[in-house]
Amino acid sequence: MKNRTLGSFALLVSAGFLASPPLSAAPPALRVAGNLLVDSTGLPARLRGVNCAGMEFSNDGEGRIVRTVREAVKGWHANFIRLPLSQDRWFGRAPGQEDGGASYRGLVAQIVDLCSGQGAYLLLDLHWSDADVWGQNIGQHDLPDANSVVFWKNLAAIYAGNPAVLFDLYNEPSHITWDQWSHGGPVTETDKKTGARLSYEAVGLQAILDAIRSTGARNVAVAGGINWSYETGGILQGHSLSDPAGDGVLYANHPYPHAFEGIGRETIAQWSARLEALAARYPVIITEFGSMESRWPFPAGSGYNDEKWNREMLAALEEHGWSWSAWDFHPSAWPCLVSDWNYTPTPHFGFWVRQALSRK
Repeated sequence: MKNRTLGSFALLVSAGFLASPPLSAAPPALRVAGNLLVDSTGLPARLRGVNCAGMEFSNDGEGRIVRTVREAVKGWHANFIRLPLSQDRWFGRAPGQEDGGASYRGLVAQIVDLCSGQGAYLLLDLHWSDADVWGQNIGQHDLPDANSVVFWKNLAAIYAGNPAVLFDLYNEPSHITWDQWSHGGPVTETDKKTGARLSYEAVGLQAILDAIRSTGARNVAVAGGINWSYETGGILQGHSLSDPAGDGVLYANHPYPHAFEGIGRETIAQWSARLEALAARYPVIITEFGSMESRWPFPAGSGYNDEKWNREMLAALEEHGWSWSAWDFHPSAWPCLVSDWNYTPTPHFGFWVRQALSRK
């Protein structure tokens, strides 16, 4: 049964779940100024780091998520972590959860404190939703839903004003128009393998941002474009988000070396040129990137392999001074930065990312 009430939110408030976690050596607060991300002194801020998957598909981060984030920040010198989350797990609605999500939220709090204590920033990313049915359809969907609003109101109230925390509104909107991206509406998803169809009322990213701001949270927000966050051109055509009550929005892009709908396969130079147009007016951030040739083979005769593509992408990011987080600090990810749980860098990707992070 669908549950669109805010009753669970009220219960969490009365139970004390909204108390702000303690801060230690927190990094400077961030805000958007024109097309730049700046810190509390007004100086340009640059975020560079990794994604740490696990909390979206596991109730306990596979028992190692805190250690993973610690290694990324302290061992690899990342000053930025993107942490994928699940709205159902946050509230204890996923199979196997019997504590109302308390231990899950506690893990997130540990990671916030870990990053803050190391002077690093943490992007809390709504990665998995449920197509508006609590406890079902838990996974990656085309757009957020009414339950996503409940999630963000709760989480944003907890971390409002925490200078280490940013909010990623929704991971990789896809199979939608720019109007749906902004305003939501009816969405029908079709499973490519089974042909099964799933329909729900989607919520646009403006409503998600408004829900966050309604809690008083001014934290910098991140919004990925359409087409799995690869296409951001619509933002220049009237679809930027309005944020009068916040510290601004970064627009996220996810470059991967395969073809995207309506765009095809681009070179890194072609991709950079398109993003430069957006970056001239708005602050941008690359919240996922990486090459995995076994999944996305390069055309014969292209001269590319994983290592060449990853190195050229890192060079482009450094040349432009764009903030970034590579996907992913997990040996089973596509693509992956580490080859095992000793966090050994993969030679074609992780080695070069770690080297880039070691440079000031």
